[in-house]
Amino acid sequence: MKRWLPLIFALFVVSTATATDSATEAALAADPVAEKRLQGLSEELRCLVCQNQNIADSNAELAQDLRREIRGMIKAGKSDKEIVDFMVARYGDFVLYRPPVKGITLLLWGGPIVLMLLGLLVLRSYLKKRARRLVEEERPLSADESSRAEALLKDTNAS
Repeated sequence: MKRWLPLIFALFVVSTATATDSATEAALAADPVAEKRLQGLSEELRCLVCQNQNIADSNAELAQDLRREIRGMIKAGKSDKEIVDFMVARYGDFVLYRPPVKGITLLLWGGPIVLMLLGLLVLRSYLKKRARRLVEEERPLSADESSRAEALLKDTNAS
């Protein structure tokens, strides 16, 4: 029996911690203002596991932990800015869906525009070359080219 005692104690501690988290979530769910703040913050923060979802929509364990952490901060009376600053300090600007414009994030903001402009330049160059090629193909044959073509056709018909 003595060797089972630590296991029973560990299960008790885990179940108590889960019950406490559930009680905290239930208390916050009862407070619509806190739940609204949680929802708003969760939609602004990116899930670091999924990367294409916010933590409100993600079911990843990390997203659940982050929501739990935000709930705890809301309960502790932290402002939205303090919560976001904490998340950025802990996980970097990548955790934000709208990272601030600064030297390190310029590529995130300007990259799509630069790629689009580059694509438009390549498309314009291609269309110009194609138009030139079509104009060259449609021009009439010179007298010399015409006589050579007729000679080639006569040689082909004679064979």
